[in-house]
Amino acid sequence: MIGTNKYLSFRRKSTVKKKYNISVEATLEVIGGKWKCVILCHLTHGKKRTSELKRLMPGITQKMLTQQLRELEEDGIISRIIYNQVPPKVEYELSEYGWTLKSILDSLCLWGEKHIIKEYGDKYAVLEESILNQ
Repeated sequence: MIGTNKYLSFRRKSTVKKKYNISVEATLEVIGGKWKCVILCHLTHGKKRTSELKRLMPGITQKMLTQQLRELEEDGIISRIIYNQVPPKVEYELSEYGWTLKSILDSLCLWGEKHIIKEYGDKYAVLEESILNQ
C-alpha cells in the first residue's frame, strides 16, 4: 500500500434539536432504506471497492450506490480509504462505530431467513448464491 488517507466526516448537525417519537427512528434515519443494510452486510466481510459492491448488488444504480456510501460515510458508519496511486483506488470499510451495528445486521438477516422459510419453504429457492447466504 503506497499511502492511505483514512478519514471520517460527519454531517453537520443543525443547532435545532431533533425530536424522535421512539429511538428506532434514529436508527432508521441512519441505516434505513432498501440499500444501506445490504451495503453494511457486505462490508462486514471486509473492505470493498465501489465496483465490488456494485457487482454484489446488481439491482442498485451507480448513482444510488454513491449516494448511500456518502451518507453512511457522513454519519460515521463507514470509512473511505483513498490510496495514493495511479490509477486511483478507493475502498470502503466499516468504521469502529459502524461495527457496533453488527448485531443489528445479524438479527435482521436471521429474521429475514426465518421469514423466507415461512413464506417460501426452501430459502435457497429464493436467495441468490452469495457469501452472505451460506
